[in-house]
Amino acid sequence: MPNDIHRGSCLCGEVVFEVEGPLRDVIACHCTQCRKTSGHYWAATSAAHERFRLVRDAGLVWYRSSPTAQRGHCGHCGATLFWQPEGEARISFSPGALEGVTGVQTAEHIFTEDGGDYYPESTAPRTAPGARLRSSCLCGACAFNLPAPAGPITACHCTQCRKLSGHFSASFDVPETALVWESRGALAEFTTPGGGTRGFCRDCGSSLWFRAADGAFSVEAGGIDGPTGGHLAAHIFTADGGDYYSLDDGLPQFAGAEP
Repeated sequence: MPNDIHRGSCLCGEVVFEVEGPLRDVIACHCTQCRKTSGHYWAATSAAHERFRLVRDAGLVWYRSSPTAQRGHCGHCGATLFWQPEGEARISFSPGALEGVTGVQTAEHIFTEDGGDYYPESTAPRTAPGARLRSSCLCGACAFNLPAPAGPITACHCTQCRKLSGHFSASFDVPETALVWESRGALAEFTTPGGGTRGFCRDCGSSLWFRAADGAFSVEAGGIDGPTGGHLAAHIFTADGGDYYSLDDGLPQFAGAEP
């Protein structure tokens, strides 16, 4: 129903919110800021302030990403949650944070000219800059370099990745020992319920990397500065995907983990 109460949260539960419907249809943003904070590209629905309520804000951190907007994330688990434009009585929030049926659909993709070279539809040259890739957070407090190119990139639609990224994630495998850190003063780590570890910037909330419980390591594709030289190869855990989007890029899809 249009006036249903929708409840959303970060992965760890330190930020919880409620919003009264109807919700605006989802807009997917491919700008550099959204790609760095989410690790792929961000998606957002929106509601007026009078229909939005913070239930718990113990972990909420705001970062001024531009003169005209702030971004909100959980400082404990790193979940990308909010975008607040200056002087407007509305707030945008991640549909991936919502519980249950959202009742909305993806209506538009914006700033697609800033999209990743690894997108299936990308016309950008898939060449990596030199012998190393560089990954950095939005505020610049965390940065590292790693071998190029990225190679196959996997999109994950599990509930955990959708809660943390706000939409769904895209990452590629690399040995953790191959990373050369330039700066990590604001690096934060969160241990997920499955025993993995997420690395993110505590200041701006940018998603950086994931270390699985078995030690496998992957880097978020959206955090790479410039071309990755990689290509999106498959979608996994699609059974947990959001109801507000469909996958029509023709790539292999797996309901669970890729075999």
